[in-house]
Amino acid sequence: MPLPMIYDFSSSVVPESEGRSYVFTVYGYKWTTKYVPAPLVCKVFCVGGHDWVVKYYPNGARKDYADFISVYLVLHSANAKDVEVVFTFTLLDKAGELVPSYSRTMAGHTFAKKGSSGGYHDFIKKVDLEGSLYLRDDDSFSFRCDVNVLKHNQQKCDQPVVIPPSNLCRHLKDLLESMDGADVIFHVGGEKFSAHRVMLAACSSVFKAEFFGAMKEKASSLIEVCDLEADSLLHFMYTDTVLVLPEMARGKKKGEPRGDVVMAGNLLVVADRYGVERLKLICERKLCNHIGSDTVATSLALAEQRGCSGLKEACFEFLASPSNLEARVASDGYKHLKSTCPTVIKELIAGFLPAEHKAAK
Repeated sequence: MPLPMIYDFSSSVVPESEGRSYVFTVYGYKWTTKYVPAPLVCKVFCVGGHDWVVKYYPNGARKDYADFISVYLVLHSANAKDVEVVFTFTLLDKAGELVPSYSRTMAGHTFAKKGSSGGYHDFIKKVDLEGSLYLRDDDSFSFRCDVNVLKHNQQKCDQPVVIPPSNLCRHLKDLLESMDGADVIFHVGGEKFSAHRVMLAACSSVFKAEFFGAMKEKASSLIEVCDLEADSLLHFMYTDTVLVLPEMARGKKKGEPRGDVVMAGNLLVVADRYGVERLKLICERKLCNHIGSDTVATSLALAEQRGCSGLKEACFEFLASPSNLEARVASDGYKHLKSTCPTVIKELIAGFLPAEHKAAK
C-alpha cells in the first residue's frame, strides 16, 4: 500500500472559464485517521498566475469537527494580495464520478495573502465516506477541486459572474433531513419516515400513479411499507446516492455475503417494486461486481424474478467455470434455485452442464 498522502494530481481545463480542475487521491485513509494529527498537504499547483495547495484534515480541522473530514484551499504565492476566487470541492465515487450531494462551492472568496485559506471543516462525515460507494478496497478515495481566479480588469468586458456547479442534491438532502413541508409518512415496522409526495411521484412511476392517478382520491397520507430498505429508497430519491452503512462492509460470520451486497439485493427488489429504474440498475451492477460461491444462486434467482438480464449474464459467466459449477450444483442454494426458478435451471443445464449431468437430470 502507498504511504498515506494526498497523491499526485491530474489537471484539466474547465470549459469557458479562467480556472482549472484538479483531482486528488488520499491513500491510507484509515491509517491517517489514527496516526496523522497534522493536515496532509498536496504538491503546489498554479492557477491564474498564483500558487496554491490543498490541505486535507483526516479528523477535522477543529476539535468539535473530529467526526468530519476537512478540506481547504490555501494561497501559496509569496507576494499575492487580495486574490478573489470561486472554488468547489466535490467528492468522487469509486468509479471517479462526481457525487453532487457532496459538492461544496465558495463563491467570491478573497485570499488576502500567502497562507490565507478557505474551505470546509464539515466537508463529509467520516461515517458517510466509509460507505462502499466512495472508499475503495485499497483504502483510498478521491475528491476534485475546481479553482477559478477572478481577474477584475476583465470582469466588466468578459464574464462578471462565475456560475458554480449545481448543488440541488445537497438542498434536497437538507429537505429530507429537516422534513419541512412533509405531507406523507412511510410506516415500516415500528419506524416512521416523513416525505413529500411530489418528490416521490417525481422519482417513482408507482407513487405517481398512487398520488396523482385515477386512485388519487383514495390516497392516504400514511403509507404502509413492508420493505425494510424504505429509508434507503427515500435517501436515493432525494440525493441520487445510495445510503450504505460502514458496518455493512462484510458479513458477520465467515462465509456470509458482505452486508452491503445483501442490502443491494434487498434494495433492488424495492426499487423494482416502486419503479425506480436508476436505483435498480445501480443495485444490479453492485451484485454483478460481487458474485461468488456464496451469492451466485441467490443472485441468479433474483435476476430471473426481477428481469435483470445483466446480472443473469454475470451469474452464468461465473458458473461457466467447471469448478464453480460443480460446487454450486451440490449446494443447498442450487436446490432452492431449482424449486423457485426451474426455467433458469433448464438454461443452465442446456448451456453449461456436462453431458453426464444432463442425462442425470
